[in-house]
This record gives sequence, structure tokens and C-alpha cells, in this order.
Amino acid sequence: MGVQVGKHTDAFFDALSSELIEKLSDASDVVTDLSMGCGRRLHCLWSSPKTMSSELYQNIQTFYDQSSALWENTWGEHMHHGYYGPTGTHRSPDRHRAQVELIDQLLHWADIQQATAILDAGCGIGGSALYLCDRYQADVTGITLSPAQAERAVERANAAGLSDRARFQVADVLNTPFADTQFDFIWSMESGEHYPDKGQFFQESYRLLKPGGRLLMATWCHRPTDSLAGPLTESEQLHLSWLYQVYHLPYVLSLPNYAHLAAQSGFEQIRTADWSTAVAPFWDDVIVSALQWEAIAGLFQAGWPTVQGALALGLMRWGFQRGLIRYGIVCATK
Repeated sequence: MGVQVGKHTDAFFDALSSELIEKLSDASDVVTDLSMGCGRRLHCLWSSPKTMSSELYQNIQTFYDQSSALWENTWGEHMHHGYYGPTGTHRSPDRHRAQVELIDQLLHWADIQQATAILDAGCGIGGSALYLCDRYQADVTGITLSPAQAERAVERANAAGLSDRARFQVADVLNTPFADTQFDFIWSMESGEHYPDKGQFFQESYRLLKPGGRLLMATWCHRPTDSLAGPLTESEQLHLSWLYQVYHLPYVLSLPNYAHLAAQSGFEQIRTADWSTAVAPFWDDVIVSALQWEAIAGLFQAGWPTVQGALALGLMRWGFQRGLIRYGIVCATK
């Protein structure tokens, strides 16, 4: 059985999260209801789409430039959730194995049997990209907003002997420098929550894919609002706004809204699934790892944005517990 988060750890992160909530509440802007054809969006900190992208991108770059080395030292090359079985009860002391298992389960669910030209849209330090490169013996291109991540991914590709087939660069996922129909598989692992225009991501992905090409996306979502629970409550909106500020997210959508955007962009054979239960234990494991002395020292060396991210771990766990934060996956074909 994996390490369980104890009462003292819970109390520690509850206290830190409460303090962070108070600070963010004092500094946060009014939550604005934006209607752009894809449901209710929450928008904080950035006053218009044009200024939002430039400031948002700079914040994302700084956050990952400062925090990626600490994450790699603590968790390894995969900067995403782990998979703990359909019921979330398959715990293992090997946290890295759970993250690799998530990749394998996603590829199995989407039935991605082969690929020759892959785009990793939001590649981090190359964890997924190099795994896909080796698994499919494919050419892989990874893009990120973080120069530090791109540089580290290149180093890791060289060390793995995959530099002839795996390339990494700094680029905007929504406006890539690549030719039409260049890829047959696009992988988006937990980067969609950062995209300031979700619809543009699907449109750009459609342009980049060859006919018959596949898109597989795993992303943070909020709960559906077309159920008995109804629209997001004021408490839920505030909860999301705190997470947006700490993790530099423009907004997230519900899973049905992602599917709608994919269809609007021309995709077919669209499938979705909610894997929240399967990945939720990840945040317990992250909290435990954050309390290691080496990680604590690394947090303060990385700077305040990274410290804020650590303090908000309890907010993410609470989001899953209250059913507000969902882990959505989307598969679609051009």
C-alpha cells in the first residue's frame, strides 16, 4: 500500500491553503462571466484576450522555468498525474510507475496502435515525447513556452540516444510554425488548461493533422453544468479563480464543452471520458513528496511562484474531493 496522507499533513496543508486563499482573495479581480460559444468561462487577472495572452504566456514561462528542475528532482521526467486504477485504489510506492501507467492507459483507451509523426503540444521536459518516440519508433516534435524546459528536453533526448528523432523547441501551441498535415498524432498531456483559446487549439490541431490523424488530450476540467447540480456556484467559481491565479490558467471548461469545440473544428469520432477517480490520489502523493526536506529547500530556491504552487496543493485535492475539478480526456479523428 502506498504512503497515506496523515492527519498532521492534512492540517498543515489545510492551514497553508487557507492562508493562501486569504491572500489571493484580497488580490483577485472580479470574476467575469465570458460567453464565447462554449459555456461559462472564469477570467481572472487579465482584462482582455489580447493582453491576456502575452501576460499569461510570460507567467507560464516564468513558472515552468523556475519550477521544472525541482519537479524533475522530486518526481522525475513526467509532469502530470498518475493512474491508480479505475477506482483509484491501486496505490504503489513507485510514483513514477503510476505516471507511466497513465500514459499507457490513455494510449490503450484511444487505441493508438501506431504513429510516425507526433506532436507533443506542451511537452514539459520531454517525458511523454521521449516515451512516445521510443514506443512507436516515431519522429516526435515537442513544443513548450519554457526555454528551460525545451533545453532540458534536448539534453534528455541526447542522453537517451533519441536526438535524431526527437526535437524540442519553444513555440505557441495555438500558432505553431509547422506546415499543414505534418503530423498523424497530436498528444496534449495536461497543457490544455493553460491554453487561452481552447477553440483555437482544436482548429490548429485540425490543420496540423493528416487526414485520419488522431488527437488525444488529457486536461483539467470543471464539473459539467448541464446536470442536476446546475451552474457553478459562487463558492466553486471562487475556488477556480484561486487555482487560475496560482497555476497561471486563463480558465478551464467542462468536458462536454471540450467535445463541442472539437466537433466545431471539424473533428469526427469524438470520444470523451472522465478519469477523475483514477487520478485523484495523485495529489496525496504530491503533498507527501512536498514535505520532504529536499523538496522544501528546493521550493524556496525556486522562488515565490513555485512556493504558491506548493501551497495550493491542498486546493487541488479539495477540488477533486468536492467534485469540482475533473480529469477529462478527449480523443478525436480528422
